[in-house]
Amino acid sequence: MTEIVALKKAEPEFTPTFNNDHVEWLMEAVQRNRFLPRPDPDSIFVGDGNFQAVGAEFLGHFIRKGGVQPESRVLDIGCGIGRMAVPLTQYLDPAKGSYRGIDPVTGGINWCQQKISPAYPNFEFRHLDIAHSLYNPKGAVNGLELKLPFESRQFDFIIMTSVVTHLPDEEVNAYLQEVERVLAPGGRLFMTAFVVDKTAQENAFNKRDARLGFQRYDEGPCWFVPELPPLAAVGFDDGFLDNSLTRAGLSITTKSLGHWRGVASDHYQDLFIAECKGDT
Repeated sequence: MTEIVALKKAEPEFTPTFNNDHVEWLMEAVQRNRFLPRPDPDSIFVGDGNFQAVGAEFLGHFIRKGGVQPESRVLDIGCGIGRMAVPLTQYLDPAKGSYRGIDPVTGGINWCQQKISPAYPNFEFRHLDIAHSLYNPKGAVNGLELKLPFESRQFDFIIMTSVVTHLPDEEVNAYLQEVERVLAPGGRLFMTAFVVDKTAQENAFNKRDARLGFQRYDEGPCWFVPELPPLAAVGFDDGFLDNSLTRAGLSITTKSLGHWRGVASDHYQDLFIAECKGDT
């Protein structure tokens, strides 16, 4: 069972409406469909695991936990090589729904533009030249100065999977401010992260993912893996992301801890879902 953290002064919990049998069928169809775009395994430069299986799993989470609808206007920040986009092509309504993906790595954006957009014209991809020491070291724009290339209140659902796991704390705050700006009132952010709480620390030598031996480098909220480059995997003090979301004007509806820390869960990374109150 997924471990859900009780939130102090939480808003009434958002309860998505969906047909579970249909979601199960859709996830299986995505995994079995050999005609869907799929990159060569050697070209998958971000993330691990089976491309289609991971995408299908997240499609289920987007529907069941996040409440994404066929007519939703979706923004995928850090879309990579389309691992979240491909399964969404089978769900979003081609006339009413839309998808926009942005990423600092040109190779992934080029692949998506060539393999996804021609068959699914409501799916668009843009290169965003944000500097990142691992993925785009020569980027023209500092992450602290992020400005998403979209009008305010434009999206119903924003995806940030494995994004803040590669950002320093100051840039996390900059990203979330922009997320709040472009979310429509009632729109939701679906964000994964590594929260280094007491359980994660206590499981360091048994149940926790052995690859993620997080250590604190200074008095800041960030935790890093000593054997890896600093931004290869970033964890945060428990409470940091909660406060960052709240300061950005987003209301947390779900905080669910993942099984990377050695607890039972139906997802690997920790998960936040936050809603935009926005302009009324």
